[in-house]
Amino acid sequence: MNKISILSALTAALVLCGCDDDSVEVVQVEKPVVTTKTEVKVVEVPVIVEVSAGSADNIQVGTRPDFLVQDMQSSPLKTKLAQCANGPFYKTDFSIGHRGAPMQFPEHTKESYIAAAKMGAGVLECDVTFTKDKALVCRHSQCDLHTTTNILATELGKKCTTPFVPADPANGIAAQAKCCTSDITLAEFITLQGKMDAANPNATTVDEYLNGTANWRTDLYASRGTLMTHAQSIELFKSLGVKMTPELKAPSVSMPFDGFTQTDYAQKMINEYKAANVDPKDVLAQSFNLEDVLYWIKEAPEFGTQAVYLDDRYEAQSVAAEAMLSSEQIIHSPELLSPTMQELAADGVKIIAPPLWMLLTEENGKIVPSAYANAAKAAGLDIITWTLERSGHLANGGGWYYQSINGSLAGETMINNDGDTFEVLDVLAKEVGVLGVFSDWPATTTYYASCMGMPASI
Repeated sequence: MNKISILSALTAALVLCGCDDDSVEVVQVEKPVVTTKTEVKVVEVPVIVEVSAGSADNIQVGTRPDFLVQDMQSSPLKTKLAQCANGPFYKTDFSIGHRGAPMQFPEHTKESYIAAAKMGAGVLECDVTFTKDKALVCRHSQCDLHTTTNILATELGKKCTTPFVPADPANGIAAQAKCCTSDITLAEFITLQGKMDAANPNATTVDEYLNGTANWRTDLYASRGTLMTHAQSIELFKSLGVKMTPELKAPSVSMPFDGFTQTDYAQKMINEYKAANVDPKDVLAQSFNLEDVLYWIKEAPEFGTQAVYLDDRYEAQSVAAEAMLSSEQIIHSPELLSPTMQELAADGVKIIAPPLWMLLTEENGKIVPSAYANAAKAAGLDIITWTLERSGHLANGGGWYYQSINGSLAGETMINNDGDTFEVLDVLAKEVGVLGVFSDWPATTTYYASCMGMPASI
């Protein structure tokens, strides 16, 4: 008998399938076939893996993720991540650009947002505050212009709530300044240039004050920083094909502000998405003020259904003792928090967003989900967390964001090298089950999500 070639058989089948002639009649014939010897050949056929629709084009994660992988201690996770060094990388909602990509780009600027999208962030954040004439703009705080822009180096510095006051080293007095978006009009705001968020408290001149960038960041991309209104950010995000997560910032001025109430403020932010014809499913409105979230749930339910409560209960009071809850209590005894997880869910909250330290703890030498994380999931709440790569080197403990796993609270430290970023991310993704992670350098979260085959952003 002749040898049967699988490749030949497949070729024949494809040829027959390609026929499209109505005159051809296919007749089923039963005929016994005797095979005396069959040789099966294994044919290697290249497979093209197509990333899901909606993925960003030409995603670039750069060299930092690989640097972090190489810095990891030997483990199955390191082996897995190292195998993904050449991609493919794609846009994913797991990767959220926290103020853009502010580890190296001036935050909340056009340049920072574009960089984050290029790194595969499927969601970008505009922190929303307002100017003197009540225009909505992207700034992390209403009163941070003195550290995030060049306002003190311009004539507008004279309009600041507190114009620059030099330091007095002899008497131990730090330099001072306070410049708010509510100090200036929109027309004045857009003339400013964004810079890296920093200030030198020992400065005796404006130039010295503005030159305070941390040594683990860089001013390399701070030669320009285009400030944006909230409406402009919406149009930019639409053009970049990303989802949007605006945060309604707590006003630093008394409300109502010239007749502008808190509900006016919360509604105006939503109205700008409606005016831009943005699908509500593509908007995750956030606030640390639970009343804002409840307002959206009630008055703008198409947006409120995926509104995010930025959990500030780590600053809450214990109902019983009227005393500030400790970090250990928050992690291990979340039932002391008020409102409770169940009460949040009953009020219609579906997503909460705590800092990442609240979700993790150390147990038997491993990073594991905290009781807080388990309680949130038990109540049916989805979780987003913040903020990866916001601290200095993890080799030095990582600071506030890692306090529950760096030995600051209890137990041994789980953080001793920068590569531990991926160890933390792996627990958040696989064991806590977070929807997404805010990062100051979205390339890292994109690398992880792509390597683990997480869904592409659509």
